[in-house]
Amino acid sequence: MAIAITPTQTAPEAAPVAAKPVAADAKAATTPAASKASGVPKDTVTISTAAQTAAQEASETPAQTAQEANHGDPQAVRLLAKETAAKQA
Repeated sequence: MAIAITPTQTAPEAAPVAAKPVAADAKAATTPAASKASGVPKDTVTISTAAQTAAQEASETPAQTAQEANHGDPQAVRLLAKETAAKQA
């Protein structure tokens, strides 16, 4: 049985924002007073160490994996064994 997902609240539509010119001084654009004046809440995201490690491993090149396997990294050794088995199949 499928359950439909329906929103309980709808977000108000955002008004179009005109493009702002890039400020020459980065400090002027990131002052706390400027962010509080806009009235828009700021969301922060924290990525766990495990997720950061997984993302780094996923973006490695085969040469980096081989180098790590040669230095004794067990995860790299397993990955190379899996890739070798896949090529032979």
